[in-house]
Amino acid sequence: MSLELKQNLKLSQQLVMTPQLQQAIKLLQLSRVELQDLIRDEIMQNPLLEEPAEGEAGEGAEAEVAREPSAPTLETEPIPLDAQKPSEKFEEVKGEGQNEIDWENYLNNYQLTRTAPSGGQGSNEDLPSYEATLTKRASLFDHLIWQLKLSAFSPEEEQVALLIIGNLDDDGYFKLGGDGDPVIAIAAEASVTIDLAERALHKVQMLDPVGVAARDLQECLILQARHLGVEHGLVGTIVRRFLRQVESKNYPAIARELKVPLDEVIEAIKIICQMEPKPGRAYSGDDAQYITPDIYVHKVGDEYITVLNDDGLSKLRVSGLYRAQLQNGAPAQAKEYIQDKLRSAVWLIRSIHQRQRTIFKVTESIVKFQREFLDKGVAFLKPLILRDVAEDIGMHESTVSRVTSNKYVHTPQGIFELKYFFNSSISRVGGGEDLASEAVKNQLQIIVGGEDPSAPYSDQRIVELMRARGIDIARRTVAKYREVLGILPSSKRRRYF
Repeated sequence: MSLELKQNLKLSQQLVMTPQLQQAIKLLQLSRVELQDLIRDEIMQNPLLEEPAEGEAGEGAEAEVAREPSAPTLETEPIPLDAQKPSEKFEEVKGEGQNEIDWENYLNNYQLTRTAPSGGQGSNEDLPSYEATLTKRASLFDHLIWQLKLSAFSPEEEQVALLIIGNLDDDGYFKLGGDGDPVIAIAAEASVTIDLAERALHKVQMLDPVGVAARDLQECLILQARHLGVEHGLVGTIVRRFLRQVESKNYPAIARELKVPLDEVIEAIKIICQMEPKPGRAYSGDDAQYITPDIYVHKVGDEYITVLNDDGLSKLRVSGLYRAQLQNGAPAQAKEYIQDKLRSAVWLIRSIHQRQRTIFKVTESIVKFQREFLDKGVAFLKPLILRDVAEDIGMHESTVSRVTSNKYVHTPQGIFELKYFFNSSISRVGGGEDLASEAVKNQLQIIVGGEDPSAPYSDQRIVELMRARGIDIARRTVAKYREVLGILPSSKRRRYF
C-alpha cells in the first residue's frame, strides 16, 4: 500500500457566529432597562453614535430606533454612506457668532435667583432637583449603631456588640455559619470571654426593634413576650414548648397537654400572632420596582391595536460630523477608524430596530391567539406554546423564547410578562376546549377565597369543586398549583379567631 497526497474539493455550509450576530441575539433577550444601559455604554464608546436633540427628528434610514414595525430587516436595504448628510445644526454651529453668550442677561437672572427668598417668586433655575431632596432609608445596622452609641456599653462590650450587629441577617437574627452557638464564635473572634459576649448580646437584644439579635424564632418570641410582660404566663409556655403545634394550628392538642380551656389557649395564641417573627423586616425591605411596558395593546372599537413603547429609548443616528470627514478625505488611519465605528454603529441601530420589530410581531401573534382573554379576562386564557407563535410569524422557537423573556405588555386586563400567555393545557370534563393552566390557577384562587375560614377545603374537596365546574384535574396538580400560588394547606388555613 503506497502513501500519496491528493487534493479534493468539498462544498459545505456552516453557521459562523460573528460578533455582530452574537450582539443581535443578545439584544433580543435584554430587558428594557438593560437595553437602555447598553445604548448608553455604546454611545460612550462609539463617537459616531449620537442622539438627536430634543424635538429634532433623525435623518436617514438608520436615524431612529424602530418607530414603525414595517421598517427594513437586517438582511435588506443596505444603508449607503451618503444616506445622511451633516445636519443643518452642525452647519450653523460653524457660523460666526453662534458661540456668543449673553453674559449680562445670565448674570441678572443669576442674581435674581440667588437673592430671592425661599418662598418668593424667583426663578427655580438653581434649586436642587427633586431627586436631590430624597433621603436614604436607615438600615437595621445604622438604626442599631445609633442606639449603641447612646447606651451604657463598656468599651469591651461595645467591641463585641459591633461584631454582633455586623453579623445580623436581613431579618434581624444573629446567626453564623455552622450549628454551634454564635456567641462562642464571636467571643473567639473578639478574644473575650463567653460571659462578656453573652452580656453584650443581652444588651443588644434590649435595643429596638424588640426581638432583634435572637438566635432563633423561639428566642425572638420570648424576647417580645418579655417586653410585653407575659413571658412567665401561658404565652411564654406555649412559645417554649408548643411552637410546632402553633404552626400546624393544632390548638386542641395544646389545651389537652396543658389542661387548660381551649379559649385561653386561643387568647394566648392571639398575642403570639401579633408578634413580629422577623424584627429586621421593617429596615430591610426592598424598594418597589416599577415596570415600564415594552409594548401597549389598546382596544379601538372592536379591534386591538399594538403600539411599541419607544419612550425612554434613545433615537440613535450616525453623527453627520464624522460622515462629512469620511467623505472629505480623512487620513488613511482616521478613515479606517471611522469606517470601523460606522459599521458597528449601523449594525447596532439595525439590531435594535430588528428587536423592536420582532417584539411587535410576537405581540400581534399573541393578541390573535388570546383575543378572548383580552375581552373577558384570565378565566378565558387559552393554552399556548412557543411553537404556535413561532409557526405563525415564521420564526424559530428559540427566537420567540428570547423575545418573550423580561418583556412586558400593557393590555386592557393589566400588565403582564409576555411569557405569561404561554401555558400548558388542562382538559375539561366530558371533552371540549382545553383550559390554560393560568385560568385553572385563577379558579383555584376563587375557590379558596370563597371558603369558610373555620372549615377550609382540602385538596380533594377542591378537586371535586373543580370537576363540578368542568375542569378535569388531579389532586397532585391542585397541590402543585397551591404551592405555586403560596396557598397554605387546609390544616394551616383554618382560623380559630
